[in-house]
Amino acid sequence: MFEYIGWVVLAVLTLLAVKVFKDLNSSGVTVDENIPDVLEIQDFTPKTLAKYNGTDDKRILVAVRGKVYDVSGGKKYYGPDGPYAFMAGHDASRALAKHSFGNENLTPLDEPIDTLEGLNEEEWAALNQWIEFFASKYTFCGNLVNP
Repeated sequence: MFEYIGWVVLAVLTLLAVKVFKDLNSSGVTVDENIPDVLEIQDFTPKTLAKYNGTDDKRILVAVRGKVYDVSGGKKYYGPDGPYAFMAGHDASRALAKHSFGNENLTPLDEPIDTLEGLNEEEWAALNQWIEFFASKYTFCGNLVNP
């Protein structure tokens, strides 16, 4: 019985987080005329992705489960002063799965890509919802690969 309630609570919290995140981003998409419209689809390593943090490069990219998305239009959220700035230029998969919005769940740039080992069923479900969100909202621009 308690396990069922836990699943329901997790599902509701995940859906609520995705809805809030969608609502925040739907009003914050802007176009920076200094950023080229299209980024050629390419492979990124964690180190090459890192420069796309909105500071070193105006374009802002975020990786989720091996896919890299251009989130530059949401710089209000992902840019240097945004609440999700820690994701910019990084693989945010574990942080999204754990609903932990801070640096503690980002893999250091000199380590291999996080295999996401140890995530439980609820965290995988949450991550899959985030994957759907990024895929529906932002432009795919490449894959995250180990060097």
